[in-house]
Amino acid sequence: MPPDAHTTAPARRDAVYEQVVEGFGTVRVVPVDPPADAELIHSWVTEERARFWGMLDASVPRVLELYDYVDSLDTHHAYLVHRDDRPVALFQTYEPEADPVGECYDVQPGDFGVHLLIGPTAGAGERGFTAALLSALLAYAFSDPRHTRIVAEPDIHNDKVIDRLLRTGFTLGPEIDLPEKRARLLFLTRDDR
Repeated sequence: MPPDAHTTAPARRDAVYEQVVEGFGTVRVVPVDPPADAELIHSWVTEERARFWGMLDASVPRVLELYDYVDSLDTHHAYLVHRDDRPVALFQTYEPEADPVGECYDVQPGDFGVHLLIGPTAGAGERGFTAALLSALLAYAFSDPRHTRIVAEPDIHNDKVIDRLLRTGFTLGPEIDLPEKRARLLFLTRDDR
């Protein structure tokens, strides 16, 4: 074992997407490593502010089990979003036709689903943080030319997220019933950005 093995920082993981956002920093989208990230994700999803994520009572083993399952799928993906190498959000993507949401609306070719959970912040929130982060994540989603419309389905009671998506250019779709929630569909096309 090398003499500095105990003091060496963990290796930086490869990102699937990286963007420098002027005045904000470098945003890196890194695939979740369930065994390495389960405790961090657990600490985020079990906070009251994350109640709409639906995992308030989840244990660390349950979080590991869920993200191992997501990791096994070709249609659903989970990422930790880093800002200047610090994890700041959990971002999940999915193909709507392979998800329960696809049974609730007429899925169009090019639809691409997203979920976003911003990690906790120390102290007061940073003005413009969510807008800058969301802009980079939408750029990532649209970086694949097959993705022509982003689909989101927040809980109908999550006014904060619905408002943020509307201010970002999303348009309202219908309310739908999913197994775990009543949700509001929102859509963003490339032309709406």
